[in-house]
Amino acid sequence: MSSGEWIMLLVVLVLFLLSGLMALAETAFTRMSRIRAVALEEEGDKRAGRLARMLETPERTLNPVLLVLLACQLVSASLLGAVIEARLGAVGFFVGLVVEVVLFFVFFEVAPKTYAIQNTDRAALRVSGLLWFLSNFAPVRKLSRGLIGVANIVLPGRGLQRGPFATEEDVRAAADVAADEEEIEGEERRLIHSIFEFGDTVVREVMLPRPDMVAIEADATIDEGIGRAIDGGFSRIPCYEGDTDNILGLVYLKDLVRHHQAGEGDQPVRIVVRDAVVVPEQKRVAELLREMQQQHFHMAIVVDEHGGTAGLVTLEDLLEEIVGEIADEYDLEEPHVERLPGGALRVPGRTSIDDVNEELGIELPDDEWDTVGGLVFNLLGKVPDEGETVTFQGLEFHTERVQGNRIVAVLVRRTPDGDGTPRGRRSERVADAPPS
Repeated sequence: MSSGEWIMLLVVLVLFLLSGLMALAETAFTRMSRIRAVALEEEGDKRAGRLARMLETPERTLNPVLLVLLACQLVSASLLGAVIEARLGAVGFFVGLVVEVVLFFVFFEVAPKTYAIQNTDRAALRVSGLLWFLSNFAPVRKLSRGLIGVANIVLPGRGLQRGPFATEEDVRAAADVAADEEEIEGEERRLIHSIFEFGDTVVREVMLPRPDMVAIEADATIDEGIGRAIDGGFSRIPCYEGDTDNILGLVYLKDLVRHHQAGEGDQPVRIVVRDAVVVPEQKRVAELLREMQQQHFHMAIVVDEHGGTAGLVTLEDLLEEIVGEIADEYDLEEPHVERLPGGALRVPGRTSIDDVNEELGIELPDDEWDTVGGLVFNLLGKVPDEGETVTFQGLEFHTERVQGNRIVAVLVRRTPDGDGTPRGRRSERVADAPPS
């Protein structure tokens, strides 16, 4: 072999090693999270600080790394193929191709990437200097940016200039996988899902409906107001005049007690009414939570599109959408979803459609109604009697308890041939309804 061929083989070896290093750097960088890098920096590792800054705009680092990796592989393949073909002819070209594929795959792809996966922190910290150099080396950075600009012209869509994107579905799936692999707790997974759902929730879905409100008439006495607040277990209640469509404001228990101590227990409640914040029922709960934090109020009156009172919502209602049910020693325990033998559910009429979907693993629509009671009302088109049943999408909804115009309890069970497919509706009396 000539000296030129030996030099070419030496260059190939160097490119092989460099491509393996680039493969390790790519995997370590993509698997390292910015949160983890910040945590390592707080532990005193200055290399982690560089990683955290690069991970703020990962495409600026990742694109040059991929460009150098591709260049190493293509150039080494061309040089090795030229050397072997010169010695063995056409057969040598195919031999070189097989040898290079095996070498690349085993020693310069699988080995470094496996090491980076198994030792992400250590690998990322060790190559942080190289990554920093490539992301700030002007010729490589400008070349990669120019090539990506060409790709943005050729490829439709959002383009590649902003690097990788993570969708809501990606984050949810990552949380599910992490929980399945016991990297995070099941409760942490639930919180992650709740945060995404929180952004899509409107006040109507979390409010206390008007029939369940504990309120006081404006002409009632202060002593009566104290009794009403204590009986309900609330520190503030709405005050109305005439009916609850005409809410004057909120009455605070501490104000009532102060006036009672001053000997004014026989005065009307209206003298202590404070202004109430009024919000539409379609307002997003995330926006309302920010307003509650900024304006320092804990309760709001919810109105419908016609201006009538739809209910009320509290800060606790909003927080429960994220962290789950919050109860104190004064809260009355309310029945929730109850599983019965045979797979049926007994649920309060106020139970949300989302809760039933989660329990049964189905997708009942919730565009026109938010609760099981609302679904039954809409399907029947009237106030049901106790014992009526309506069938919808392979499920039977049996009105177990009805009080006045309200559905208190519903039994939900699959029909004998229920498979989740839409079916017609029917309404009938059920003589052998299970007792409540």
